[in-house]
Amino acid sequence: MVNLVIMRHGEAEPLSSEDSQRQLNARGQHEVSQMALWLQHHYAAFDWVWASPYQRTRQTAELMLAKQAPFSQLEIVSQLVPDGDAALFKAYFDARISEKPDARVLLVSHMPLVSFLVEAFTVPDQAPIFSPAQLACIDYQPGQAGRLLERLAPQELALLSF
Repeated sequence: MVNLVIMRHGEAEPLSSEDSQRQLNARGQHEVSQMALWLQHHYAAFDWVWASPYQRTRQTAELMLAKQAPFSQLEIVSQLVPDGDAALFKAYFDARISEKPDARVLLVSHMPLVSFLVEAFTVPDQAPIFSPAQLACIDYQPGQAGRLLERLAPQELALLSF
């Protein structure tokens, strides 16, 4: 069962002095929309979509949320910034999930944090590099090592029929 999906934001505008304000570009919007559609067809709806406060992650989360059930809720989580601490976030996640153990959560964040989150929620030395809008689907229960079930990037969608 996939109850945790970790996703990198879609492709964004070039680097600028205000990194937190960078927006998704047209390609990023399109790829995120494609990933949202794929996720909608392959997995049950999420209870929560948690995103970094950065503009590009919030835009990604909103596009993903548009393909979720009406009960899905968006939350901005300050720990999901690029230089966030994966171990501290995992402790936060476990505490929040203890309130609702069957919750399904989609996390939208940045490199390098998304890689470190996969490692924190699964097994050490499994920190994959994410392309924009890529996601990792994990079967996770607090107090246990989760299991990475699949990873999917937008470029791979063309090879799949769904």
